[in-house]
Amino acid sequence: MVKVNENCIGCGACTAVCPDVFDLNDDGVAENILGEVPADLEESVKEAAESCPVEAIEL
Repeated sequence: MVKVNENCIGCGACTAVCPDVFDLNDDGVAENILGEVPADLEESVKEAAESCPVEAIEL
């Protein structure tokens, strides 16, 4: 399970890298919109986590 923690500042880096998994919610912070990440998106999710400036994505 991929989780976005409370460190998220809503910069949008993860949504730019992996829009199939991440989106900004009404509060302006990122969330995993899929829940369980399909195998074909795992590399993209890892790249999104690496691009997060506040390390808010927990793999």
